[in-house]
Amino acid sequence: MSKGIMYIDDQRVEFDGEKNVLAVIRKAGIDMPTFCYYSELSTYGACRMCVVENEWGGIDASCSMQPKDGMRIKTNTLKLRKHRKMILELLLAAHCRDCTTCDKNGKCKLQELAKQFGITRVRFNDTREEMEPDNSSPAIVRNPNKCILCGDCVRVCSEIQGMGVLDFAFRGSRLQVMPAFNRKMSETNCISCGQCAAVCPTGAITIKKDIDKVWEAIYDKKKRVIVQIAPAVRVALGEEFGLPAGENVLGKLVAALKMVGFDHVYDTTLGADLTVMEESKEFLKRLENGGPFPMFTSCCPAWVRYIETQKPEMLENISSCKSPMQMFGATAKEHYRSMESVDEKETIVVAIMPCTAKKYEAAREEFQKNGIRDIDYVLTTQEAAAMIKECGIVLDELENETPGMPFGMGSGAGVIFGATGGVAEAVIRRCVPKKDSKTLKELEFCGVRGMDYVKEASIDVDGREIKIAVVHGLKNAQELIKKIENKEVYYDLIEVMACKGGCVGGAGQPFGQTDKKIKRAEGLYNADRLSQIKRSEENPMVMSLYNGVLKKNKHELLHVHYGNGDGK
Repeated sequence: MSKGIMYIDDQRVEFDGEKNVLAVIRKAGIDMPTFCYYSELSTYGACRMCVVENEWGGIDASCSMQPKDGMRIKTNTLKLRKHRKMILELLLAAHCRDCTTCDKNGKCKLQELAKQFGITRVRFNDTREEMEPDNSSPAIVRNPNKCILCGDCVRVCSEIQGMGVLDFAFRGSRLQVMPAFNRKMSETNCISCGQCAAVCPTGAITIKKDIDKVWEAIYDKKKRVIVQIAPAVRVALGEEFGLPAGENVLGKLVAALKMVGFDHVYDTTLGADLTVMEESKEFLKRLENGGPFPMFTSCCPAWVRYIETQKPEMLENISSCKSPMQMFGATAKEHYRSMESVDEKETIVVAIMPCTAKKYEAAREEFQKNGIRDIDYVLTTQEAAAMIKECGIVLDELENETPGMPFGMGSGAGVIFGATGGVAEAVIRRCVPKKDSKTLKELEFCGVRGMDYVKEASIDVDGREIKIAVVHGLKNAQELIKKIENKEVYYDLIEVMACKGGCVGGAGQPFGQTDKKIKRAEGLYNADRLSQIKRSEENPMVMSLYNGVLKKNKHELLHVHYGNGDGK
């Protein structure tokens, strides 16, 4: 770790371990413009917006420079200003400029910097051939006409998710970002995690939206439209309205969704409680039968998709439990089925999720019965916020309301599902024999919480030591699988979340790096602490469902078996 003093615009600035000059500049309170730089990804240095001028008049990209003691640089000179404006003009000249109708309007980095640097006209013509947008994915839309070749999507897909679906093709003026052989996204091994859309600074990759379909359902008097809210949504949606990351806005969100026009507003934590009950039961049964181990959790559809396409030999290790979203949808549809013939209203289930892969999951044939989907539409956190804004609702001024019954009561164990380690901790709470408050407190420090990429814990179940691992970020999961296959490590239960931080870091959330994900996770743990019900088995609504709507066909409604590989 290097230490020293730099002079930035003649101001003395100390540095201590910052990995590049750009980080030191930002430490000094200067918001240096960038397109291709994220501290969590490798340095690419392609956009050249972060260039600085050294004391000899030379220009260098600050993201690629190591800070050195005594270094002097300028961040704002006539030469640099002309340089940055020229870059922006050239990018705009080769960019589709339908900004007012673009999904990224108001959140586009190119738009933001063009305004910041006063770009009011573009002197160069766009000579590129217009390319066809790719709408084939259930989760994202790829529009190459809006790509600025920053490489962010390429690096996040390869470095964080380990998939390498996107890469650069051709050279020079023909350079493009695309899947291999320019295949459609639906023809690749894409897991629909959407992290490429999360980091894309323009509208080149965006989340596929279901807003219009949901509005149509709400306006249809012959449809009963119910909505469920995932745990991670409540601690991130407020960011779209200027509230701090991690603030729990569930009460205000419930009130807002009622004003939007949803007939009933429920909480997915009930589905999470059902998942805990079924998954812990399945795990204990595997202990009795001797495996197969490890048992992988099945809440993350991107992870399930990866196993299907890349590691089909491990499908038997995936829990047969449906995800909380799908358990909720199947149970709710069954609950309202008897009412439909009376009030002649079709029940539509909408899910508000932090995850783009949930759109893919909802469309799978395994989650349909007689052609009727358990989940009709999935809205991301950002989409839900857009609907609220469209209605002119000021979220922060609303009075808190609670989710409705019978699907509005969840435990603290269900709430923490949204953070990495939350599913594992919820299952542990169910499996450990001691249920006192002291044991519950001790479980907080058993090793499953936190942002370490791989976490380990051991618990005693009926005299047997159970080894548990928690991993987030798909590439980290791939590396863990290699160790398991090489017999370097052994685990009985493994929780996997494809996105860094778990669901709080899903691509459907407002974009945020690790610091925001940590605050969102803290918000969920705070909600758990304030919950009167700490364990899933203590939720009275869970017992009511088991004795009611789930009594006859529990396995059909709550379990699924994967194996097609194509997810169809």
